[in-house]
Amino acid sequence: MMKRILVMAAAAMSLCACVEKNPLLKEWDTPFGIPPFEEIRTEDYVPAIKKAIEAHDAEIAAIVSSKEEPTFENTILAYDKSGELLERVYAVFGNVESMAFNDEVAEASNVITPMMSAHSNDIQLNEALFERIKSVYDRKDALGLDDAQLRLVDNVYKSFARNGAALPADKKAELKEVNSAISNLQLKFSQNLIKETAAWTLEIKDKADLAGLGEDFIADAAARAEAAGQSGRWIVGLDNPSVMPFLQSSANRELRIKVLDAYLNRCNNNNAEDNKDICAEIIRLKLRKAQLLGYETYVDYQLEDRMAKNSENVYKLLAQVWKPSLAAARNELKDIKAMAAKDGITTVQAADWRYYSSLAKAEKYNMDEEALKPYFRYENVREGIFYVANKLFGLSFERLENVPLPHPEAEAFECKDVDGSSLGVIFMDMFARPGEKSNGAWCGGYRDQKYDKDGNKINPIVTICGNFSRPVGDKPSLLTPDETETFFHEFGHALASFMIDVKYPGISYFDHDFVELPSQLNEHWAFAPEVLNVYAKHYETGAVIPMELVDKYLESKNYGKGFAMTELLAAMYLDMGLYSMSEIPDNYNVLSAESKILKDIDLLAEIPPRYRTPYFLHIFSHGYDVGYYSYLWAQVLDNDAFKAFEETGDIFNQELARKYRYEVLKRGDETDAMELYKNFRGHEPTVDALLEYNGLK
Repeated sequence: MMKRILVMAAAAMSLCACVEKNPLLKEWDTPFGIPPFEEIRTEDYVPAIKKAIEAHDAEIAAIVSSKEEPTFENTILAYDKSGELLERVYAVFGNVESMAFNDEVAEASNVITPMMSAHSNDIQLNEALFERIKSVYDRKDALGLDDAQLRLVDNVYKSFARNGAALPADKKAELKEVNSAISNLQLKFSQNLIKETAAWTLEIKDKADLAGLGEDFIADAAARAEAAGQSGRWIVGLDNPSVMPFLQSSANRELRIKVLDAYLNRCNNNNAEDNKDICAEIIRLKLRKAQLLGYETYVDYQLEDRMAKNSENVYKLLAQVWKPSLAAARNELKDIKAMAAKDGITTVQAADWRYYSSLAKAEKYNMDEEALKPYFRYENVREGIFYVANKLFGLSFERLENVPLPHPEAEAFECKDVDGSSLGVIFMDMFARPGEKSNGAWCGGYRDQKYDKDGNKINPIVTICGNFSRPVGDKPSLLTPDETETFFHEFGHALASFMIDVKYPGISYFDHDFVELPSQLNEHWAFAPEVLNVYAKHYETGAVIPMELVDKYLESKNYGKGFAMTELLAAMYLDMGLYSMSEIPDNYNVLSAESKILKDIDLLAEIPPRYRTPYFLHIFSHGYDVGYYSYLWAQVLDNDAFKAFEETGDIFNQELARKYRYEVLKRGDETDAMELYKNFRGHEPTVDALLEYNGLK
């Protein structure tokens, strides 16, 4: 026994020593307070998060044990400011999970995720803490609070009430178990998808099978094969920079079918990475959570606190766009069938759509999108993005050297306001790393905008990540129009992070239905002729993109919107449908449910939804459950907002840009999102501009 005690004591001393040396727990003596990435090891995360949770627990205990009457300062504000160490440490780990995933990170995630879930449950279901919060909430109108303080009180109270703080003890205990199970399953879902996406590749041995594919794609496929030890061959992966160009350009129908089948069946292969049962259990658990909290369905629970308010409003919006989109898709299908018939194909399949649509578009408009790519060098597009931010808001971006980077491929810039003052730092990590980085593109951060105890503004540290095709040899990364638009989109999120300026963390975010407005609005400037003239320059000659090429592209831009909108809307219907049940049968099968949902909306057999259930990351792991519709909701807003700029005759109208910055972006969640929008626009938006800009009116 004595030997065991000595061993345990030695282990405890070792852990203490580890914590003391842990770079995540030290003050970061780095430029801009950037995390010291080069010093951090994977084994640092678990002890750092444990220590940060202990610190947060102590802060909560101090609030609860106070003998003073609950006030805004000693309860609401104290709670709002608590957990800064945990937030700081977990932000680093959360980004590592998405951009530098490996087995060691997965092991750490498997420890950290249940810890974080339990910690969140312990706070949200803390009865004594809720009593103090409710005490302030009940007296809020008599406390002389300003509008921002009142909004914070409301947000904090609603957060606790909506997460079960008022439940009886037995239901609280069950809710804790449900929340923990959901959290663990979401992690497993995400990890499975990263592994499954990386695991499958198509190895091409015969050069004849490259017919139709562009030079850049072939070079990238050769580089992938070289990296895999298959010199002289070509590899196609399931990550977007590889799979999407292949489906659009490969003349080999048999291989297109094979690749699309693998893509659509990720995590649906009855193996260790299969997500079907995980999806079913997540749906079941979220329904149980909603019903514990007093709602009939999970949809009812999620929508109550959003701009949409209820499913009726969501479905009304979807229907307004679905009908013209489906009609457009049917017209496109006629063209596709005609093009496919030239190759002797009598029955068009899903793997034919992108390929023959591309050929039909080229024939109709004499337009080859490959001819655009030389004008969209990655670095030029980035400068075009900076140019738009400068023209609209007076912002400038200065490259930072000798600062810690979250990944060797990332680059860092300081964002400066029109007066030269700093607004924060942005990292850009934009190239694909299959098996290591999550698919798609996103904007995250290491620190949100906030104020310290002395009232000094602390600037954000933002990151945007993508999966663009990387440079190959001496040839730079050349972006497709879609990738260019994606770059502008994610940077729009970053702009919102830089320009939000509110006093309290609890209101320093955007309503879920509003969060895509800044990103989608920023896309509108990507292909404006006056912007293209600045940044779209040939990577070899430096020549500005010819206006006739721009005109052709803009004329053809809406061709294919029937397909694009129906696949997008189908995913939105799928999200809503999967979570709309009030009871779930014992033999519930998510693929059968998916099939019925898509059949009910009459989706064309040749168009799969953008995301099938087993790999629908947004709604099973990334917080867009009963929220994927918000991309369309935001499209109504962003198209209407850009219309406001066009109506002035100047897409860089300074008065309107200032109004948008200070009435919308700056204010976060200081008041109702629709009120913020009306302050900017003067009225509520309609769907008209969305239909017009997409050629669907």
